[in-house]
Amino acid sequence: MPSALSTYTKVELNKKLKTQQNLLIFKGIVILLMIVFAVFSTLAKGISFYTFLPLFFIPMGLFMYFELKKFKKEIASRKQDESRKDNI
Repeated sequence: MPSALSTYTKVELNKKLKTQQNLLIFKGIVILLMIVFAVFSTLAKGISFYTFLPLFFIPMGLFMYFELKKFKKEIASRKQDESRKDNI
């Protein structure tokens, strides 16, 4: 069964890759800031909800990272397929 990414054109894949990269960078910065604020909040007020808040967002960041790897893998496989066709 072909993957859902195989239905996209090369241009659409590149556009989605760029968008995914930008969103991952933004989410990474937000998670990093959340961790910093959680540490300061914990030091100032003790353990609270804000201490554990970043833990809920880290899995989303990991999911986005693995999706980004899938996009890159699909683009690489298409480039490899194109180079095979050129050699034939």
